[in-house]
Amino acid sequence: MGAVQLTLGGIAVLLGVVAWGMFFATIARFVRVIRLGQPDATRNGPFIPRMKTLIKEFAAHTRMNKVKSVGPAHWLVMWGFLLGSLALFEAYGEVFVPTWGWPILDDWSLFQLLMELLGVGTIVGILILMGIRQKNHPRRADRQSRFQGSNFKWAYFIEAVVLIEGIGIIGVRAAKSALGVHDTPVWAAFVSHPLGLLLPSSPDLVTVFAFVKLMSATIWLIVVARTMTMGIAWHRFSAFFNIYFKREADGGVALGALKPMMSNGKVLDLEEADPDEDTFGVGKIEDFSWKGWLDFSTCTECGRCQSQCPAWNTGKPLSPKLLITQLRDHAYAKAPYLLAGGKRDMAGDEVGLSDKGDDMYAGIDVLAIAESQKALIGDDGGVIDPEVLWSCTSCGACVEQCPVDIEHVDHIVDMRRYQVMIESAFPSELNGMFKNLENKGNPWGQNAKDRLAWTEDLDFEVPVFDGDLGDTEYLFWVGCAGAFEDRAKKTTRAVAELLHIAGVKYTVLGSEESCTGDPARRAGNEFLFQMLAQQNVEILNSVFEGRERKARKVVVTCAHCFNTLANEYPELGGQFDVVHHTQLLNRLVREKHLTPVAPVAEDVTYHDPCYLGRHNKVYDAPRELVGASGAQLREMPRHGDRSMCCGAGGARMWMEEKIGKRINVERVDEALGTAPSKIATGCPFCRVMLTDGVTARQSDGQASEKVEVVDVAQLLLTAVKRKPEPQLVPAGAPSLDGVSDAELDGKADVPTDETATGTPLPEEDK
Repeated sequence: MGAVQLTLGGIAVLLGVVAWGMFFATIARFVRVIRLGQPDATRNGPFIPRMKTLIKEFAAHTRMNKVKSVGPAHWLVMWGFLLGSLALFEAYGEVFVPTWGWPILDDWSLFQLLMELLGVGTIVGILILMGIRQKNHPRRADRQSRFQGSNFKWAYFIEAVVLIEGIGIIGVRAAKSALGVHDTPVWAAFVSHPLGLLLPSSPDLVTVFAFVKLMSATIWLIVVARTMTMGIAWHRFSAFFNIYFKREADGGVALGALKPMMSNGKVLDLEEADPDEDTFGVGKIEDFSWKGWLDFSTCTECGRCQSQCPAWNTGKPLSPKLLITQLRDHAYAKAPYLLAGGKRDMAGDEVGLSDKGDDMYAGIDVLAIAESQKALIGDDGGVIDPEVLWSCTSCGACVEQCPVDIEHVDHIVDMRRYQVMIESAFPSELNGMFKNLENKGNPWGQNAKDRLAWTEDLDFEVPVFDGDLGDTEYLFWVGCAGAFEDRAKKTTRAVAELLHIAGVKYTVLGSEESCTGDPARRAGNEFLFQMLAQQNVEILNSVFEGRERKARKVVVTCAHCFNTLANEYPELGGQFDVVHHTQLLNRLVREKHLTPVAPVAEDVTYHDPCYLGRHNKVYDAPRELVGASGAQLREMPRHGDRSMCCGAGGARMWMEEKIGKRINVERVDEALGTAPSKIATGCPFCRVMLTDGVTARQSDGQASEKVEVVDVAQLLLTAVKRKPEPQLVPAGAPSLDGVSDAELDGKADVPTDETATGTPLPEEDK
């Protein structure tokens, strides 16, 4: 052990003790800070399903691989960090004794190969990630870059440390190879062995490489210990916990049903709630649950949520990424005040420290005190601007894409709840919608007696529930749009006619129906939602009285009604077997109860409704119906779980869109890019928004007057009802008896997964 080893080794150990001490002290502070959030016992178990999800998501990178080029590179870097820690701690020995290695493992060739792969993989992986970041840098792509608004200084620092660590692993191995420390086979040192042939045989060189590796790690430890908001670094640890404690224990993303409104760790009973004791949504950062604080701490600023957000992509101020980072920065800036016991009432007056008199703020950072005085939502110095909060369509694209399972939509709706129910601060357009729901039971303010007006043009009688279901199989939940909105009525009629043709026994409620409450809940008016939902649950339970759950069948055409009835009503005692009309119609086609007799020989693109697709994972049934109708499906670049919202969700259907490009027009532009004659969908909200977008483009001369928006059910009805055109058969030609026109035309029902369709997906790294 020479002077070089003693000097560099001593420095490495001394600084290492300081760095590791700071690091573990910061982890302890993290625990204290995150516990400032409200309790949430729903995250505690069950252990085995949650652990399976954690192992699957981190080991197989199932969510990270949603961006194909990033997933494998990040996987290499992740394992380089986890298992590469063996090389880091080994360096504490190598810096003193260049020939030192892990006992037993060091003489095992497979271990040497593993370390070689980790070093090379770390270098290759981080270089790919660095290239992707530069390729999509905001200086080139502006708002289209998912990295717009991310902290590039932090990113460059982390990338540099990872690269140095990878080089350090290979460097130490190459220097030890030059020194002849091990008789390692070339296949286990396929990079370090050739490099070692170029290096001098020097124990000091091993020490220097080990010291560089240790110093990069030491600097990293010190920097991240002093920067608790550096999610790009801390997610290496917090992501495991965030994935394990995700909302859905079965591994599903936090979509579908909204998180119930909670207070003090329990679901809030609005009839017994006390405004002085309970929290109604989130009005202050400490009103978020501890899982919310963990979400804020885990954000890596990768921007996948931002790249998929319809609001951000049309020039709105909302970026899910920036929303989370703003909440994070505010939370950690305010934390010293909260840890000291600080608390303010609704008027903003100090109540937590008031008993300390004039010295109540003694010892608290003045910046933390100033942060405590900021409103969470406000256009004059608030943490989150109201325009940001109300731009959200609750489409769930952010939640679907987030690789670390942050629950953006739940957080946004919680903040809306407080604004609506406590502050009465919401867009003025929602006033009318709330009043219509409360007084008329529908957002349009129509009379309940007109709920059956859509049946007037049909040439058969639509059965209306008269108190006895009898042998009725399905309750057809028409929904408000399907009953009152002229364009949506066409879908309702088409579905009713198809059910009639198929011989399905169904009934409708007529004037007994009222809104499911979806727009009220997504707008934050939980009280109104509860009122409507409990009323509907009571009616539905009386309709299905005596039937077991499997026989309580409901078919709906509205994706929002589908989601609410299936996912949110069970919390209120409404257990029903709910299917979307595309699912039922697809089954009827498969079972030959509906037989398309003539193909719809047109090019059709399909728009995935957010509340049918992302929120409920129904992607195949509508597409198979398009195929069954004989139409040629042309996929839009953004489809499936990456589909773009129409702009109607989150109660945005009833709010004016005053900033940026209209979301529905953006979506229509994408649809028109596939050169369709029809744009199909499976939701009345989507149909209204897309029709308005097509009309706007037709008035601009950018769309053909022949392009129309239809529901998938209308396509199928056309194929089922339309008479095939007579075919002229030349003399002497073979008989065509028994061959369908669809087969003759080459447009028979072909599953969409057997044929390549439409426009290819765009680059996924944007």
